[in-house]
Amino acid sequence: MSQRPRFDFAAFYRALSATVTARNATWKSVSEQTGVSQSTLSRMSKGRQPDAASLTALSAWSGLDPVDFTTARRTRREPIAMVSRLLREDPDLDDESADALEAIIKTAYDSFKRRNSEN
Repeated sequence: MSQRPRFDFAAFYRALSATVTARNATWKSVSEQTGVSQSTLSRMSKGRQPDAASLTALSAWSGLDPVDFTTARRTRREPIAMVSRLLREDPDLDDESADALEAIIKTAYDSFKRRNSEN
């Protein structure tokens, strides 16, 4: 039976703290910019883990990827999932446009993938 991946919260917090310092930010400004309460940030400094929403907000603000702080072995990322994420990040595309482009790309990708697997 494989062991469940473990999140190294202490390492994440150290990296987050280093980011705050590097940006000459204050924890109060981090709270204001992320919506994570100052009490949550204070508890984190004492070793308490934040809830998923706070972890998400802090990760987005800092650019830290929580997966980088786990004991899990990374698996190959699916190309279509990566394309989908990038399309949805584009501020010039609405959801309908991103969906249409994703469908076109997925159709072409699947076609080329089939062709390459036949060779």
